Amino acid sequence: MPEGNTTPVNAASPGASPQAIPPAATGAVTQATMVKKAAPKSDYKPSDVSPQRRVQRSYSVRLWSIRHSRFLEWFYARFADMFLLLHPLWRAVGYGRVEAPVKFVEKRVKGFMFDCRMCGQCILSSTGMSCPMNCPKQLRNGPCGGVRANGNCEVEPNMPCVWVKAYEGSRNMVHGDAILKLQKPVDQSLRETSAWLRVTALAAAEKEKARETAAA
Repeated sequence: MPEGNTTPVNAASPGASPQAIPPAATGAVTQATMVKKAAPKSDYKPSDVSPQRRVQRSYSVRLWSIRHSRFLEWFYARFADMFLLLHPLWRAVGYGRVEAPVKFVEKRVKGFMFDCRMCGQCILSSTGMSCPMNCPKQLRNGPCGGVRANGNCEVEPNMPCVWVKAYEGSRNMVHGDAILKLQKPVDQSLRETSAWLRVTALAAAEKEKARETAAA
């Protein structure tokens, strides 16, 4: 190119490499601008609306549960024993009749504590109180190969890997080695059902079978 030629090179010039031009420079209206203009105006200005802070806050209770997995393991064992003692009541009323109210409570308690997805096959006691259903890939037997260097999820970069936290939580538990147990795939037919009642009914059936075997 001859010296003194000051013709600007851009994406339209023959042979020139394309360059990204900001929408603002071209006068284009972005989707974010349209949403902002369409949003209703008011005097309300939310405080602390940083996306990063919102993400951290959304995982705070879940991470607390993992850090206190040993206490929750003890508490859940006592809770399961209490539910099993109530088996005669559940059976008298009918497991089908108590399903709705128990599920209502279970969904809200476990949703708050563990971000429970109500798969109906709860294995929190085997995964360090970290619900594997929070994994975007719904892996039930360990992490994928895409865990980031900082221990965060491959799919959701701001979320700690569910299975990294599961291992951390399991190390605090008395029966932490249960994390090594191979889990079956999720039975989708059990979604939105009570794991509390299901585990109680199975435990009661095993207890009655053991009693019958001993009597024979």
